[in-house]
Amino acid sequence: MKTETKPYNPFDHLLTQADMGDYLTQAFLDDDPAVFVTALGHVAKAKGIAQLATDTGLNRESLYKALSGKTQPKWDTVQRIIKALNINLHIAA
Repeated sequence: MKTETKPYNPFDHLLTQADMGDYLTQAFLDDDPAVFVTALGHVAKAKGIAQLATDTGLNRESLYKALSGKTQPKWDTVQRIIKALNINLHIAA
């Protein structure tokens, strides 16, 4: 009997706010800023782009483009996304 496996998507396991916060923290620590933007995109997709579009007032196409990691979104866009996802950023010295 042959068993069929399904592709594993680690972003399906970003279930809690704590999981998402930990994931984003690790991405933020990377030297490449695109890593954080891409990670923010993963969290946004896990939460639902359609709802995020409603919550931020941005259209879905703009969100996908901003969160692709291929562009550098404006800070106000990133800030709106972070607030809509109910994520708090903390800066410490």
